[in-house]
Amino acid sequence: MKDLFSLSGRTALITGGSRGIGKMIARGFIAHGAKVYISSRKAPACQETAEELSKEGVCIALPEDVSTIAGCEALAKAYGAHEDKLDILVNNAGAAWLATFDEFPEKGWDKVLDLNVKSPFFLTKALHGALKAAASPEKPAKVINITSIDGIRPNPQETYSYHASKAGLIHLTRRMAAELIKDDIVVSSLAPGAFASDMNIVARDHGEEVSRRIPARRIGADEDMAGAAIFLASRAGDYVVGSTLTVDGGVAFANVGGG
Repeated sequence: MKDLFSLSGRTALITGGSRGIGKMIARGFIAHGAKVYISSRKAPACQETAEELSKEGVCIALPEDVSTIAGCEALAKAYGAHEDKLDILVNNAGAAWLATFDEFPEKGWDKVLDLNVKSPFFLTKALHGALKAAASPEKPAKVINITSIDGIRPNPQETYSYHASKAGLIHLTRRMAAELIKDDIVVSSLAPGAFASDMNIVARDHGEEVSRRIPARRIGADEDMAGAAIFLASRAGDYVVGSTLTVDGGVAFANVGGG
């Protein structure tokens, strides 16, 4: 029981790992003993974060744009040049688009759906062999999709494609889980609420105001996100298959006022 949350000896790959939620998860994994690879579209930022986190453990930069199938396959190939198996894949890279209903453009759908829904599927597919190589009934491999509470309930912002993409990824998580558990690969998802990041600039820049609408009366801290991800990635989360864990201070399910 004392090693229930240990990630010692495990290898993880985190997309969108250079900042925000991806960086929070990477730091938590490293603290619990994992060897972590981070990927992001911007190579300098990816390398800078890897150098920073390497002071705390093993962190290696693999910059790649996973918004296309070719990019997903390129990242899988780059990872394969370093490792022949993968214990934990975190599909975190994502995008959002804000525009009014009458002005919302097609490119605001294509960019968001491609990165938020297609990429998790095709990157997992490209890394299926590496995940299977690490997996066993006693120690399953893990795929953790980062969804959002916006896929569970609407928020006031007109982010139509983002809402739809995260709802789709939550359901895709269930379908992938049903298939990949046959290979001893456990698929689940984390649905964050308000965490300060470059994507959630409202929480980043107006945290005190946002906190008033959260039952827990605060926005999420780095430890909240890291803790939830460590739970799912470790032995503690082996029996959590296809589920979406909300990490939102109660906004989605404990908010009488509706948020």
